[in-house]
Amino acid sequence: MLKSPVIGVLGTALVAAAVLVPGSSAQAVVSPDISVTNAKAHLDQLQSIATNNGGNRYTGRPGYLASANWVKSKLDAAGYTTFLQSFSTSAGTSYNVIAEWPYGDANHVVMAGSHLDSVSSGPGINDNGTGSAGVLETALAYAASGQVPKNRLRFGFWGAEELGLLGSKYYVNSLPSADRAKIELYLNFDMIGSPNPGYFVYNDNPAGNGARDDFVSYFTSKNIQTEYVDVQGRSDHAAFRSLGIATAGTFSGAEGTKTSAQAAKWGGTAGRAYDPCYHRSCDNINNLNLTSLDRQIDAIGHMVWNYAQKDYGTTEPPTGDNLLQNPGFESGAVNWTGTTGVITSSTSKPARTGTYKAWLQGNGRTSTENIGQSVAIPASATAASLSLWIRIDTAETTSSTVYDTVKVQVVDGTTTTTLATYSNLNKSTSYVQKTLNVLAYKGKTITVKFVGAEDSSLQTSFVIDDVAVTAG
Repeated sequence: MLKSPVIGVLGTALVAAAVLVPGSSAQAVVSPDISVTNAKAHLDQLQSIATNNGGNRYTGRPGYLASANWVKSKLDAAGYTTFLQSFSTSAGTSYNVIAEWPYGDANHVVMAGSHLDSVSSGPGINDNGTGSAGVLETALAYAASGQVPKNRLRFGFWGAEELGLLGSKYYVNSLPSADRAKIELYLNFDMIGSPNPGYFVYNDNPAGNGARDDFVSYFTSKNIQTEYVDVQGRSDHAAFRSLGIATAGTFSGAEGTKTSAQAAKWGGTAGRAYDPCYHRSCDNINNLNLTSLDRQIDAIGHMVWNYAQKDYGTTEPPTGDNLLQNPGFESGAVNWTGTTGVITSSTSKPARTGTYKAWLQGNGRTSTENIGQSVAIPASATAASLSLWIRIDTAETTSSTVYDTVKVQVVDGTTTTTLATYSNLNKSTSYVQKTLNVLAYKGKTITVKFVGAEDSSLQTSFVIDDVAVTAG
């Protein structure tokens, strides 16, 4: 796990214990028992690789490439389609191992991953051999299970996490936007066998709340209490989260200190770090709690088995490269500015896809609301457009008078231009797509803005989803 420059002790990032509400986002499937014996054998192999290569598996050193090649060979033998994705770092060339099970709907991808590299000071068996061994054994078990997935399963083993999440960032940034849009969920596992463990579930991405709740529900069914943790960008899910992809994960603790209350419910030693060997040479094959590892890898299996069969329906992937971040609002207000509360998962108004959307107005009183995002239009563009899906419902009964409006605007420096205005007269029972030309702004960084205004009575709701700025 990447060292946080902001939080010295991860334990301070913990919030109140999770509300134990069963998740409902995945179809019920029998959960597998993933072999902790096999996972431990994988960790023995990673220890052997480190021992034979200078005591570590650090990016740019022989131990890392040997680790990547070994993981790839295991997945190749199980029938996965695999490749090594190389990229440059300050420590030398690194590699991601990407493996895809070649069955299921390729338009709906469920992905799990972990970082494979260690720090330079040790073999990195808990950080993050455990996550890698758990993901690897789950992938191998799925291949051997005879399951036929509804969705496409993909697994990632990331390089250079300890240098700043470089491998996962390189992977998602190299994907065309249409391929990014196919990733329905990314699950991350970074340190899951800490010797003085906690049972933490990521709670730092609203788009992943359904998967988060499914983790909690699973652990609860095994009589294991959990706590939420905000990992604050310390691991590889951050690259996926920044693009609006749903993410979730589990964690057994790093340099933070276990409290007395946590020791009472989880066992272990209060006042001691979850992993006293975090980022040290003693993070070796003896630095493990196999009970934690066993429980955590069964949770990985539960999520992979269930989300492989989840019905995501049919969606329309965007055409061209979307220049906006979080374009479907599934990470909440991330990357957007404006009126608080406009971006919402409220069930009162449906999203076009996913759960979140931008709901402007609907107040039934004099008010204005707005959201916006800055975007650069390439100078080389020969075509550029802004598209959005909008649904308008209104209590206004007139068929001829405009009372409430939403304006689609471009802010270029000190100049604001309204590209289109929609009103209560444009009411619709379903989402309608609108496309506007923004080629005039090539070579400029502009702000795309939606501004709603309502008069003193009778509400009009302007609900916007799946916004795109594309250039060709």
